[in-house]
Amino acid sequence: MATIKFQTLSFQEKGNELQVTLLKHFITSIPKEELDKIGLWKLKDANTIIFKQTEQEKTEIKFFFLLEKYFHHLKTKLTGNNAIYIHKNSGIPLMGNPAFGIVYRNSSLIEIKPITSCNLDCIYCSVGEGLSSKKTDFVVEKDYLLEELKKLIQFVGVPVEVHVGVQGEPFFYEPIEELMADLEKMERVKIVSIDTNGTLLTKEKVERLSQYKKLQLNMSLDAMDEKLAKKIAGIEHYNLNHVLEMITLISKLKMNMIIAPVMMQNINESEMEKIIIFAKSLPNLPILGIQNFLPYKTGRIAAKQLGWEKFFAFLSELEKKYQVKLRLHERDFGIIKTKELNSPFSVGDKIYAWLKCPDRFPNSSIAVAKDRMISVPLCPFVRNKKVNLEITRDKHNIFSGKWMKG
Repeated sequence: MATIKFQTLSFQEKGNELQVTLLKHFITSIPKEELDKIGLWKLKDANTIIFKQTEQEKTEIKFFFLLEKYFHHLKTKLTGNNAIYIHKNSGIPLMGNPAFGIVYRNSSLIEIKPITSCNLDCIYCSVGEGLSSKKTDFVVEKDYLLEELKKLIQFVGVPVEVHVGVQGEPFFYEPIEELMADLEKMERVKIVSIDTNGTLLTKEKVERLSQYKKLQLNMSLDAMDEKLAKKIAGIEHYNLNHVLEMITLISKLKMNMIIAPVMMQNINESEMEKIIIFAKSLPNLPILGIQNFLPYKTGRIAAKQLGWEKFFAFLSELEKKYQVKLRLHERDFGIIKTKELNSPFSVGDKIYAWLKCPDRFPNSSIAVAKDRMISVPLCPFVRNKKVNLEITRDKHNIFSGKWMKG
């Protein structure tokens, strides 16, 4: 008898298929006839399959082959978008792409991005993420992410802030609390900051998170008016009161917190004063970091950007009126420049690479060479196809390449 058991996967029989759920939010199915070829089987519980009269080692090899095959059809439950699971044996490194993995910009702030999905549809989203997005989603294995992060931190050689700033909602990542627990134990990690819209927080979750002294929650709050908050969030069921309750609880528990609204002219300028008044009413005053809306090529254009001179004048007026600091700088967070990580490529280099998975946008692929990912636009995905590329971007070990056909 062979037993196949997982913590990250759950199973459910659905007609002629075995439905496989990864980290609660991603789903695929395996035809039962494929499992029958391995041997007689049954579900012991939601996480365990028992194969009768088969050897453990051979059964594991055959079952993992099926998983790999049908993970190519993985979907995000929330949106139905195609999804890709990046794990240690996927053959895909974690550096080279701005959307997921690890981003190091030669400073003591290291970004980790374990997921791309989001449960909102904000009108100003800089990457166009959310419920209306049709982009490919990515989710990264926690242990693989930590393993590669530890290598980078050792290279950096100074205490760092690890910033969980994903192209989506970090608390959509099922093992986020386990990830936080692991980061809390890492000696050279001094702060773990997480950007969140707050909608997936609960009283119980916040109370558990309060044990982590390195944690800083960066809360997105863009309006105090409920109707306007729903409009900005892009969904009718956005619950402003819940978010305000979570912020209040975080403050009561004396957790580190930044309230970080995005100010959009002709949309929510007047809400900034209301947000400041709310923040000052909390049991412990959080840091306030009002951001200026910036248009991005791949994002949603909610408003015309306010010029920086006018924006800073707007902040200065509010600072004087409410006696609170609003203009924040890297030095306020102790972020310093650190040594540069060598880049295996430079702009103009001609290289060979192998296509490993689709990229986020249609008709684009992610190629791999020299332990780096390379985004290749206008390149249809063909698994493990060898392609000739010209590097067109190499900044901070984030790479793009032009497909040289023929």
